[in-house]
Amino acid sequence: MSAPLLNIDDLRTHFPLRGAGRPRDGAGVVKAVDGVSLAVRAGEVLGVVGESGCGKTTLARAVVGLAPVTAGRVLFEEQDLAALPPRRFRAVRPRLQMIFQDPYASLNPRMTVFDAVAEPMIAHGLVPRGEVAGTVAALMERVGLARRFVRKYPHEFSGGQRQRIAIARALALRPRLVLADEPVSALDVSVQAQILNLLRDLCRENRLTMVLISHDLAVVKYLAHRIAVMYLGRIIELGEAEEVFDAPLHPYTRALVSAIPSPDPDDVRRPVILPGEPPSPLRPPAGCAFHPRCPYAAPECRATRPELEERRPGRHVACVRLDAIEAEESRGGRV
Repeated sequence: MSAPLLNIDDLRTHFPLRGAGRPRDGAGVVKAVDGVSLAVRAGEVLGVVGESGCGKTTLARAVVGLAPVTAGRVLFEEQDLAALPPRRFRAVRPRLQMIFQDPYASLNPRMTVFDAVAEPMIAHGLVPRGEVAGTVAALMERVGLARRFVRKYPHEFSGGQRQRIAIARALALRPRLVLADEPVSALDVSVQAQILNLLRDLCRENRLTMVLISHDLAVVKYLAHRIAVMYLGRIIELGEAEEVFDAPLHPYTRALVSAIPSPDPDDVRRPVILPGEPPSPLRPPAGCAFHPRCPYAAPECRATRPELEERRPGRHVACVRLDAIEAEESRGGRV
């Protein structure tokens, strides 16, 4: 792994509700992303996981300029994307691409496959017009589709084929960083495996850097080098993928990992069932946002908002009671 390609520094994306005021307690403002800091190294796959509504997609959209940045910095190739004027941001776009979650909605039904994949090449002038057709055909083959499909329309393809077209479109400008937002969640399980293998091969062969967003931990485990766990707009655990899965530290991460189905019929692990639902980002709880659902919560959790800190080499956790939890568990008890 090399130096960071993407540095996200205290990023915040807040959405004021229409018709609502701005009271001092923050009501009327949805804090979708509320202070995220991440460094993504060149050539790695960083997985971002969490329940629906935790801010994963908003984080990705803010990085590529599709969601507003309320505060913080997004440093890509040492340029602050949040501060770039539109003309300069356009020059960066070819190196920063996104694969959207729904292949049925992300492709224009009025455009043929050729037009959809060729449009970014022509718009940015990165491929001579005489070479566009050959480049599109080569991309189609690279993602596992025959060249003869280039004159067809999106409705003529299956979901898996559409997602392959979306991947080809994202690769058309030879990006350095790809943000993949739930790239297989809308697909059948057998098709998911094909797309995941394709993404893995593309990352290895082209040395792509990828931020992979998913609520499916098995998908992230298959592709990611590191994992960031989000809860209510913040990162609560960050570390190497194998370490996070083998020994999760944060109580929320433990619950997520425990819910992964095991193929071993003799596995007697029981999933950790969290009570209630995630709090609303409109009115997040005081202190630790997870404390209303945490089995280890104490009065200090309601008073102190934990910061993401390195608790072990390469492992960052946001939990004020982590030491107490581990000490009690080492004695065979329960906090």
